[in-house]
Amino acid sequence: MYPRIIKCKAKRVVGISTKMTKEQYFKITQLWQEFMPRKKEINNINPKEFIAVQQFPKETTIENIVDYTIWACVEVSHFKDIPKGMSSFVIPAGEYAVFLQKGMDASKTYQSIMTQWLPISGYTIDNRPHFQIMGETYKNGSPDSEEDFYIPIQSIV
Repeated sequence: MYPRIIKCKAKRVVGISTKMTKEQYFKITQLWQEFMPRKKEINNINPKEFIAVQQFPKETTIENIVDYTIWACVEVSHFKDIPKGMSSFVIPAGEYAVFLQKGMDASKTYQSIMTQWLPISGYTIDNRPHFQIMGETYKNGSPDSEEDFYIPIQSIV
């Protein structure tokens, strides 16, 4: 498990969001089912990428996750003409560990990142959103699917 460590510029996104608990994974599917038919309403997007964002309350750890906000969205060049029922959000710039996720077991990958990679990495989780970019190699439901996990980090030293 070897991530790329990158400095990521701020990303402007437009989409829809909802609150969920860690037991409410069904809400992720519902959110994307609501968003996908409406993505064509958004101007100035990268049509080949989708972004899934998780905003955790401050001081959240993998052991104490209660509720958090998830987004189904796309990156945009500006916030003009946001469709009714959608919102805008800025993913702040910062340092990220980027992991390639293959297949559809995202929760297993995320668990491995937090329990295996993070404790020996020299980094801690920064209080910024986590997100995934699903590009041309993303194939929903396929074991051949690929996406990138962006984990916000800061150096311990």
